[in-house]
Amino acid sequence: MKKILVAIFICLSVFSIAQEKKFKVVLDAGHGGKDPGAAKNGCIEKLIALDVVLRIGKILETYPDFNIKYTRSTDVFIPLKDRAKIANDFEADLFVSVHCNSSVSPKPYGAMTLVMGLSRAGMNFEIAKAENAVISLEDNFKEKYEGFDPNNPNTQIGLRIMQEETLMQSINFASSVQSYFKNSLNRKDLGMHQQPLWVLDATVMPGVLIELGFLSNVQESKYMKSEEGKSNYSQIIARAIIEYKNNLKGTNTPPNVLQIKEPLIIEEIPVIETDVDSSSLVDVGPEPILAADSVYKVQISFSTKKIDLIPENFNGLTNITVVEVDGGYKYFYGQGSLEFCKKLVAEAKLKGFKSAFIVAPN
Repeated sequence: MKKILVAIFICLSVFSIAQEKKFKVVLDAGHGGKDPGAAKNGCIEKLIALDVVLRIGKILETYPDFNIKYTRSTDVFIPLKDRAKIANDFEADLFVSVHCNSSVSPKPYGAMTLVMGLSRAGMNFEIAKAENAVISLEDNFKEKYEGFDPNNPNTQIGLRIMQEETLMQSINFASSVQSYFKNSLNRKDLGMHQQPLWVLDATVMPGVLIELGFLSNVQESKYMKSEEGKSNYSQIIARAIIEYKNNLKGTNTPPNVLQIKEPLIIEEIPVIETDVDSSSLVDVGPEPILAADSVYKVQISFSTKKIDLIPENFNGLTNITVVEVDGGYKYFYGQGSLEFCKKLVAEAKLKGFKSAFIVAPN
């Protein structure tokens, strides 16, 4: 009996040591429940953040040397104080909070990563206030947060900077994430910034808050809510976490294989309906020259990535043109009169561009 107990004790000790050696990561999906976060262009921040976080966790959970904790795995409201407590009680090695950005202007786009700090300059401070503002949705928030007012810049000064070593680790991880945004996803790099964020200040381990992009930008919002976009974000953040662990702990965990896919994003603007029967379509033929103010175009796609204008990239279609816009590129197939473009739309749809539509002259 004594030998059995010793064996059990040894097994439990080995198991405990193995668990202790696991790299602990807390994944925090921003907002949730009664706090939707930003809501622009048909996108809701809390849902996109949760989707991306769960995808990150699914990748990391395939590795035996990771232990993953979620602050939320469903659409529920979790106070900031509870998020910090979850991370601290878990004794996490890294805290990663995922959010989406927004602006009063539709023009800004790009990804940024925030770490704890006291900078209060310009737009970045407005972002910090927006992320901290969830505090006011909590019951008895004045007592919980000891007078912290998310809308008063003066109270931000009272937030302490994290210990230098922890802050530098956060900065290193944030820089890696931004590098992947730029080099692997071709997203606009808005850099790493230090901001007075309560949830990062209250956690005792290295931590970052990732702003995937701007929901207020039409093109970027489409990227963020696409299946390919969310998958791309989760893959590069998971890889950054694995590489961070390897660099910090001197381990050699193999990084996840990236399978980045560019979403084919169709811009949703008014479509001129056609009544052409595409099943009876014949060769379109040349269109007579028209005055510039009467020329219509057929838009077949929008992409955040520039694509070579060769038939192989457009299912065999020729006469493709491209126009660069904020955050991406519009691709057109031919141009001409309204009647001529109706035929072009039908041909494009036969070639697989089911959402092709006619754009009226400017």
